[in-house]
Amino acid sequence: MSGGEPRITPGGWRDVGPDIALLSRVFGRVSGTEPPAVFLTLGRNRRLFWGWLHFAGRLMPGGRLPRRQTELLILRVAATCGSDYELTQHRRIGRRSGLSADEIARVEAGGLDGWTGADRVLLAAADELLSTEDVTDATWAALRQEHDERIAIEVLMLVGHYRMLATVLHTLRVRPDRPRR
Repeated sequence: MSGGEPRITPGGWRDVGPDIALLSRVFGRVSGTEPPAVFLTLGRNRRLFWGWLHFAGRLMPGGRLPRRQTELLILRVAATCGSDYELTQHRRIGRRSGLSADEIARVEAGGLDGWTGADRVLLAAADELLSTEDVTDATWAALRQEHDERIAIEVLMLVGHYRMLATVLHTLRVRPDRPRR
């Protein structure tokens, strides 16, 4: 992530409104951090925030893909895009979702060595999407062999969404949330 001061600072109650401010406090308590800067920054555009939150919630935590695999994909996107914010958030979430410290380190390192089965297929699809904005026919066939069409679509949307979010967080210079004291 680029250094420097946030281009838009996380807002307070007046900037984001009481609903977003309260939601941010709750999410911070649940995650063991200060109120999430992603909410308090994006919440400055309240109308867009609520639409984004609804969409994002349908992917995570409300997606059909098992949570462990969802976190595997999010961490791959975050590492590939260099998103400190997403990496910081999703290392914690990934551990709670069943990823080991070794798996988290390997997904961040890139490559497919050591990955097998459905995890390997998901990571290969993510890598191709991130580098070419497409997947090969062979990768698509492997993805469809492992997952039905709903989950295959979800995988594409999940990778695309977290790439978009990484770009926004990077451009706005949103800093990772500090742990609660």
